[in-house]
Amino acid sequence: MSCKRFRQILSLLLIATIGSQTGCVGLSNVGIGPWGIPIPISPYLQDSEEIQFHIHERYARVPIMGPLTAGGPVAAIDPPSDDEVVHALEKARPIRGGVPLFFEKQRNRVRIVKEKIADYIDDPRFVPLIGFAQLHHAHYKCTVYFEERTINGWPVPYTLEDKEAVEVIYIDHNHFHMVGDPDTGASSPY
Repeated sequence: MSCKRFRQILSLLLIATIGSQTGCVGLSNVGIGPWGIPIPISPYLQDSEEIQFHIHERYARVPIMGPLTAGGPVAAIDPPSDDEVVHALEKARPIRGGVPLFFEKQRNRVRIVKEKIADYIDDPRFVPLIGFAQLHHAHYKCTVYFEERTINGWPVPYTLEDKEAVEVIYIDHNHFHMVGDPDTGASSPY
């Protein structure tokens, strides 16, 4: 074997050894192949995934409350938070995704007014995975007052300001109430 061929094999072996000793490409990732190497993603995609998870975790689920007592309060749970109203407004009229110095939108001096417009309870019915329950509806009208500023920087720079922008968002808060004596399984000896 020639000396040149020996050096090539030795250098390839050395590169493979050094490459397998790094944290991301170690021998522990051999089972998942090329997917074991982390691939960077854009901050925009990561941020949108985090926002989507935040909304699912906080606002997209229907809670199950205990049964209503005779003569007790039947008021709905908390009104929508400011965070929930702003997320709903962002979904209706998005301002995200602007390019700085080319096109931007801003909402300043935001004021939110929340009004309960309906609060009622459905008749008891059987709901799969829950049992007999009543659905409690609460409907809110949220009026958002803000100043909207649109900045356009290309091809001719200009700024538009709407000092009296108003948006109305309707938010429904629904939750279940168990009916009768719910058996949660907490006191079961099994």
